Amino acid sequence: MSETPRRPANDSPDSWETLAVQAQKGDRRAYHALLRAITPYIYGVLTPALANPDWVDDIAQDVLLSVHKSLQTYRPDRPFKPWLAAIIGFRKTDFLRRHYAARQDRKTSLEDPAFMRAHVTDSPHAGEYKDVERVLAAIPEKSRRVFDLVKIKGYTAQEAAAMTGMSVSAVKVSVHRSMNRIKGVLGEKE
Repeated sequence: MSETPRRPANDSPDSWETLAVQAQKGDRRAYHALLRAITPYIYGVLTPALANPDWVDDIAQDVLLSVHKSLQTYRPDRPFKPWLAAIIGFRKTDFLRRHYAARQDRKTSLEDPAFMRAHVTDSPHAGEYKDVERVLAAIPEKSRRVFDLVKIKGYTAQEAAAMTGMSVSAVKVSVHRSMNRIKGVLGEKE
């Protein structure tokens, strides 16, 4: 009968307090044991809270550095885990603040002419509209209007028939013929 492996005694938050006190007194073994013991906890807190796994490593390193720098501020009469959780929270907030500041996220008004030029007029897809215009120009005007109502604007055949004065079956035939003409213009005729 095999026993489940026992966790080392210094893996529990209760022992973290003991290790922290010993590390404050200069015990190097206790210091290294403390860092090894809290590292899985740090990753356990950060991993589900962040979208990018690379950020977890960066913030965990920041947390470990902060623990190193501020271990002398830990008060032995207080629990260690909340002290560590506060450091994790502060480091995570600092990292995300720096990250988003570097991206220079700012709100842009849709009324801003520079925004409109960059995202509408100078669209990387602007040339694609010429193909659409060329294809639609190959369809007779009345058929184009019916095609526009049904396929582009999303009206039903019944609604398009009421709007154009055509019968429902005539609308369906017109749309079908327009589709065939478009396929022919695009070279996709079966």
